[in-house]
Amino acid sequence: MRTISHRSGAGLLIATLALPLSAGLNAQTPEAAPANIVVNAERPPAVAEMTAGPEIKGVITARSGDRMKVTAADGTSTVITLIDATRIKSSSGLFSGSRGNLGADSLLNGLPVSVKTLQWSGGLVANQVSLKKGDLKIASMIQTGTAQKFEEQTAATQALRGRMGDIDKYNVKATTNVYFDTGKAVLSPQAKQELCNTATQAGSMDNALLLVVGYTDAVGSEEYNQTLSEKRAGSVINYLQQACRWQPYRVLTPTGMSESDPVASNDTEEGKAQNRRVSVNVLVSKAVDVM
Repeated sequence: MRTISHRSGAGLLIATLALPLSAGLNAQTPEAAPANIVVNAERPPAVAEMTAGPEIKGVITARSGDRMKVTAADGTSTVITLIDATRIKSSSGLFSGSRGNLGADSLLNGLPVSVKTLQWSGGLVANQVSLKKGDLKIASMIQTGTAQKFEEQTAATQALRGRMGDIDKYNVKATTNVYFDTGKAVLSPQAKQELCNTATQAGSMDNALLLVVGYTDAVGSEEYNQTLSEKRAGSVINYLQQACRWQPYRVLTPTGMSESDPVASNDTEEGKAQNRRVSVNVLVSKAVDVM
């Protein structure tokens, strides 16, 4: 796969992939956090009584009280508890060490973070949350809805989406497939490299968009495969934006097509392997494309 290496911080900050800008803004509000963060009435023990947990890297996709959900590039989510001793550290220094003040308030939806955790019987506790100051600035702009409201990006988004009214008006300049293990949505090292190569290639084309479509083989129920195909497409979108820095407004809403449109027979293991894929299509408007 070929990919683009844009270095825009905004690419990491839109957790709701390819949604309209207004929906992305709404998603930044902590009070609107989904109900699937379970609040446990039991409080964590003292820090000295807990053991070291895994380091969690991803984007904050929900906040509810002293809990936050962090979603990784592979689509997996982890709920982590914030405590008074949690340190919140930016690339330029420590913001604060107390829950509920400026430090904890800076943990906004859509913000990329790296969390060092402690573990106890009730789950994971944040010992230290690290983030980049530039990412925080962009997340804060989204959260507060500043006067500029990303006017340039908004205009670009609307212009690009307006041209997507009829897919027949676009040329498919390239298609790259990345492949997955059975029942998995985790990107291989080769797939990651191909995605960034694809983004780089697409970035050299004027007004290029990426259309991402996920597929499965015929193993499993239709409902399961639909969910899996969507998760695979989401994993690809996440990596394109977070690692390859492809701008969110240049990605069409990812689509899961389950076991539809197989490229090979599902009667053989080799054929199934070819069908467990995500296709990344580079689209350019015929109006500006020179064939």
